[in-house]
Amino acid sequence: MVEPINAVLTQFWRKLAIFLPDFFVGFLVLLIGLIAASILKKLIISLFNFFKLDFIVAKSKLLQKEEIKIWEQIVAEIIRWTVVILFLIPTLEIWGLSRATQVLNQFLFYIPNVIIAVIVLFVGIVVANLVADLVRHSIASVNSKSAATVSFIAKSTVLFFTFLIVLNQLGVAQDLIRILFTGIIAMLSIAGGLAFGLGGKDLAKELLEELKKSLQK
Repeated sequence: MVEPINAVLTQFWRKLAIFLPDFFVGFLVLLIGLIAASILKKLIISLFNFFKLDFIVAKSKLLQKEEIKIWEQIVAEIIRWTVVILFLIPTLEIWGLSRATQVLNQFLFYIPNVIIAVIVLFVGIVVANLVADLVRHSIASVNSKSAATVSFIAKSTVLFFTFLIVLNQLGVAQDLIRILFTGIIAMLSIAGGLAFGLGGKDLAKELLEELKKSLQK
């Protein structure tokens, strides 16, 4: 009874003694990665502050200064976690957790999609604000009451299609998004055709009558 227990304990301590050096080496690699990621994040934030991107964009009145700060933090966090994952992969390899590294490798290959989606979302929000301002100023001279409503609809439309593009870039329900996008385009086409057909009915009738009279002559 004692001998099997001693054998198990001996094997356990032997494996632990073999694993401990790998554990400390992997922990050291991960620690270096965490420190490097934090330094890189602070460096990126410092570069944003040095070039005063928030001041430049805020001066154009397309985004508020607080909103720009949020976007800077998002970009810095994405880069920080990318560096952390880059160091975490060899750490797990050192610890012998190769299956976990496969998952992280897939996530690492997915990060470019996230970066592109963030860029698209940022550009979409800027364009939406620009479109809203253009519509508001264009309609304000004609009808100031409806200017705010129409500009809100224009901004919401741009944001809606931006979110569809972002979700498609992230690979979220791509088939559903394509069907929804096709349905919206078809709905707008049908609505436009009906509006033009009903609204231009009298004009088309007049043109046909003039054509008829000219043929009779």
